[in-house]
Amino acid sequence: MQFSSTLESDKDGCYHPLPDSKSSSTSETDLKNERRNKVWHKEAGECGFQKPKVLQGVSAHRKTRINKYAFGGAILASTNSVLLGYDIGVMSGAVLYIKDNLKISSTEVEILVGCLNICSLIGSFASGRTSDYIGRRYTIVLAAVTFLVGALLMGLAPSFILLMAGRVVAGIGVGYSLMIAPVYTAELSPAMTRGFLSSLPEVFINIGILLGYVSNYALSSLPEDINWRLMLGLAALPAIIVALGVLVMPESPHWLVMKGKFSDAKHVLIKTSDSKEEAELRLAEMIKAAKDSTQGAALSNWRGQGAWKELFCRPSRPIRRILIAAIGVNFFMQASGNDAVVYYSPEVFKDAGIQSRQQLVGVTVIMGLTKTSFVLVSALFLDLFGRRPLLLLGSTGMAVSLAALGMGSKYLEQSDSKPVWAIALCIVAVCADVSFFSIGLGPVTWVYSSEIFPMRLRAQGSSLAISVNRLVSGIVAMTFLSTSKLISFGGMFFALAGIMAVGTVFIYLFLPETKGKTLEEIGVLFEDKIPENQTRYVS
Repeated sequence: MQFSSTLESDKDGCYHPLPDSKSSSTSETDLKNERRNKVWHKEAGECGFQKPKVLQGVSAHRKTRINKYAFGGAILASTNSVLLGYDIGVMSGAVLYIKDNLKISSTEVEILVGCLNICSLIGSFASGRTSDYIGRRYTIVLAAVTFLVGALLMGLAPSFILLMAGRVVAGIGVGYSLMIAPVYTAELSPAMTRGFLSSLPEVFINIGILLGYVSNYALSSLPEDINWRLMLGLAALPAIIVALGVLVMPESPHWLVMKGKFSDAKHVLIKTSDSKEEAELRLAEMIKAAKDSTQGAALSNWRGQGAWKELFCRPSRPIRRILIAAIGVNFFMQASGNDAVVYYSPEVFKDAGIQSRQQLVGVTVIMGLTKTSFVLVSALFLDLFGRRPLLLLGSTGMAVSLAALGMGSKYLEQSDSKPVWAIALCIVAVCADVSFFSIGLGPVTWVYSSEIFPMRLRAQGSSLAISVNRLVSGIVAMTFLSTSKLISFGGMFFALAGIMAVGTVFIYLFLPETKGKTLEEIGVLFEDKIPENQTRYVS
């Protein structure tokens, strides 16, 4: 049965799509019978998301297993994030050989490393409107193709200028992928497993970092005019896999609803839900939210228009709170200095007293294994413990680890003997820092940013938050070495520890828990007053 973009409101304020075959002259009795027998489950017609009995039964069932179709879509979308992770990991080692081969200065190294993050601003800022216009799925393809071009340019670059050009193009692709993968996954996932599935992009980022480290180690013995080109050029392979794999992915049901394609959305929801009744329940919530958000405008003409105006010019108090939460968590994610620590870990370990390049790369492989292991642990327990506990644990642990790293670095700076215990302290502290990041801010930031915005603002609101993420990441990456030379690595790590202490307070005060709630229910958390009939979901 095909559905039109015409919606009908019942006495409880719920909206239902009318079949295309029904004309305006069809009797009310026929319409009711059609809905009852062929379209809607009874509870969906009664605003089932307000009936605790229905939701509790659905939630209890969803806890038992992960929907395979949603999991497959999340895996394919998240594979895009391997591209960023691989670049972060491989560049930390490749830059050692690029510096010698192309004879570039430390300042040019900072620009080369940080420009990808700055240029990803373009992709992340544009991705919201793009994904609202062409859809989430094709935006993922666009991200992969853009990064593919950038990777080929970097691998074949004969000079520093062309290498920078490749970094710029790859950065735009990274910006697209960082925004679209979590948003797509959040919109595809059932509420009770959304945390795990939406954290998969961070899991794949860490897998990419580990692959980058392994690539560094495996290719480091080749001539220096060849090894770094292969290290960077190999990023084209996962980009090709992503571009092809995404062709079998379904479109986001939320995007389909916002476009008025209700039958297509229902088809996807049936596959990503545990039962047909649950799919109809989720669809009813989406349709009501879509109708409310467009304020009666035709859904078929929706292109994300008006979102920037609402976000910047006249945000309501709930939207302001959502913006503060989303932008704040993205700011502290990158102000923690994690990306810079990963990019420049060989420099940090070299300053700590490890001189052999192969040993430097080997230590980074150990760090990558630790980081990847902990992000998997976080992903598996995110829906059990919730977003806030893992964020608070991670940020507190990072503050302590960075302070310990600062103390170890300071001692080594003032010591001529470079004692083994101080070197070991620095290595353990770095591994602890990236591990706590992988428990909290690493995976949870993507989950939180993609789920707290209302449907009409989700893509463009997420792109705004991730633009801040990329801007701060680029600034930190491009100033980390210069600032460390001024105040020493020890002073830099003490400063980052202070930032994480402030971040812990921010998380405690401004980020409510969203575990187990549908995307439509989460908006209530940021309202001034919670309606009585919904308090049971936010306790």
